[in-house]
Amino acid sequence: MFSNRYVRTIMISRVLLQLAIWVRNFAVLLYVTDLTNNNSLYVSLISVVEFGPIFLFAIIGGAFADRWRPKRTMAWSDLLSALSVIAVLIAVLNGEWIALLIGTFVSASLSQFSQPSAMKLYKRHVSDEQLPAVMALSQTLVGIFTVIGPMIGAAIYLRYGIEASLWLTVVLFLGSSLVLTMLLKDLAEPKAGRGRSIFNDMAEGLRYIRASKPLRTLGSTFAVSGLAIGLIQPLAIFIVMEKLGQDKAYLQWFMMANGAAMLVGGALLMNIAKKVTPQSLLAIGLLVSAVCTIGVGGSESLILTFVLQAVSGLFYPCIQVGIQTMLMRNTEGPYIGRVSGAIMPIFMGMMVIGMMAGGLFKNFSSLFIVYTVSGCLLVVGAALLLPVLSKKPQSPELSSTRSI
Repeated sequence: MFSNRYVRTIMISRVLLQLAIWVRNFAVLLYVTDLTNNNSLYVSLISVVEFGPIFLFAIIGGAFADRWRPKRTMAWSDLLSALSVIAVLIAVLNGEWIALLIGTFVSASLSQFSQPSAMKLYKRHVSDEQLPAVMALSQTLVGIFTVIGPMIGAAIYLRYGIEASLWLTVVLFLGSSLVLTMLLKDLAEPKAGRGRSIFNDMAEGLRYIRASKPLRTLGSTFAVSGLAIGLIQPLAIFIVMEKLGQDKAYLQWFMMANGAAMLVGGALLMNIAKKVTPQSLLAIGLLVSAVCTIGVGGSESLILTFVLQAVSGLFYPCIQVGIQTMLMRNTEGPYIGRVSGAIMPIFMGMMVIGMMAGGLFKNFSSLFIVYTVSGCLLVVGAALLLPVLSKKPQSPELSSTRSI
């Protein structure tokens, strides 16, 4: 797996990219909470600008990713992200802190062109047998930075301030763009269909999904799970402060427990992912997350909350690897960008709705009620997978999707 040049180079790029995102996001979170006196609505707004672009631009970015050369798309996206952070830094120096949210929105929007391009390269250059292990490796990488990312992000912000955090983010984005130039020159993209509008390509991707039962089922599960995760996404900081009685800076340790377990879970999954169907992995991950989510919402014990976070993190790679492998195994190469771009907004759209509602829901009820509703929705998401739990991967016939 590591002998594959594409896997190796993309992973190095993802290391720099993950670090950039964690440094930026934690700096923005702590800076905004300082300025707004821990206002829950502004905290929710941070999550909206981080994840909202996935809902708004993923299907467009996926359609363009199917047209454009992936290496060039990824490198330019990271370069433009660096330039957007420089613009934000200038605005912050002039006292315009709202620019932090705008810059985060722009950078997250550019990722919607880069991410499907990476999946496209994996589809082209990684064998189907190695694909689950590569997906598990990607999730392990996420786990590593869930552990060290908050530590680094919080430490840099608390010691050096927002300006140093943003400058480091610029350097990391530029480094990721430079690393991607080491990939071999892109293959020329097929010219078939180039005369059609981008909207026709997007419609073709939607028809492709409708023709595949596994992809339709994945979309339904995504919708319910996205709402569940969105409800609690901005509220972790309040679990730390209100339930556990800790300072907001303690959030980094709260997330570390989850991230360390994700690291272990991802490493274990690299060895067993080939033996379990991706839809089974996804169902198991959702059910365990449901139990842990309800437990975290009700716990006032520091030890119990950390244990639940660890168990949830241990099984979280099952969700991510299940999703990515299920999507890639049931999608043909020319449709990877459009399919991922059409399905991800379902998840993220519902997640954004949940994030916008989460802060208000918490103000009118309680953390425990919000977390319980979230856990119940995750159970519903797992139940929706029942019709495809024993199915083998399948791709729709191309002829059924090309009649434009």
